[in-house]
Amino acid sequence: MTGRIHSFESFGTVDGPGIRFVVFMQGCPLRCKYCHNPDTWDFRGGTEYTAEQVAQNALRYKRYWRGGGGVTVSGGEPLAQIGFVTELFRILKAEGVHTAVDTSGITYDPLCGESVKRHFALMEYADLFLLDIKHIDGAGCKALTGADNSNELAFAKFLSDNGKDIWIRQVLVPGITDGEEYLKRTRAFIDGLSTVRRVEVLPYHTMGEAKYKNLGLPYPLAGIKPPDGACVERARSILGADR
Repeated sequence: MTGRIHSFESFGTVDGPGIRFVVFMQGCPLRCKYCHNPDTWDFRGGTEYTAEQVAQNALRYKRYWRGGGGVTVSGGEPLAQIGFVTELFRILKAEGVHTAVDTSGITYDPLCGESVKRHFALMEYADLFLLDIKHIDGAGCKALTGADNSNELAFAKFLSDNGKDIWIRQVLVPGITDGEEYLKRTRAFIDGLSTVRRVEVLPYHTMGEAKYKNLGLPYPLAGIKPPDGACVERARSILGADR
């Protein structure tokens, strides 16, 4: 089983509990306007590895994971290579490693039996799902990412119904995702899930702008500034987010 990998991070501290070895998968079907890793979009890029190679690479750092660390697979969209992620996690779970996926949920199709089967198989080996709520409004999500939010919201319910721990992440973009109506709708959705263990507000930033320039791409959110502290705190209060 092989997968295409963009890069690795040995000592991640923001992609799940504790110190994490983070695997950034190559390829993503979305085009989020605030994405700061456009170099991960192309499914033809990256480097091919076997699941065993990635697992052995990660396990070199196992001694640093005491106290709740482990391995997180991010992207790109990691579940676009769900078979590889499932095999990687199967190997890691046999070694007693905590596993997490940072995903948009876009690959889950509740109307496709094969899609449900693949995602259900992954849940046997994944301990935690870091789920991005791109935009609670379907039309707003499509304008922001290129796809509506039906799959991601269905995936959140699927995880909750099957008892899998979730961390909800909301990127706060001024004028796009920070409206009070949207935040309250997001909170109502979160409150309807039974396994949400943490809610994070991630303030929009412009650190990826240089990557767009280097790739010859126009920056979609040119001119939009990061939210100020008051805006972030208001969002955290409405969403009941951790600090």
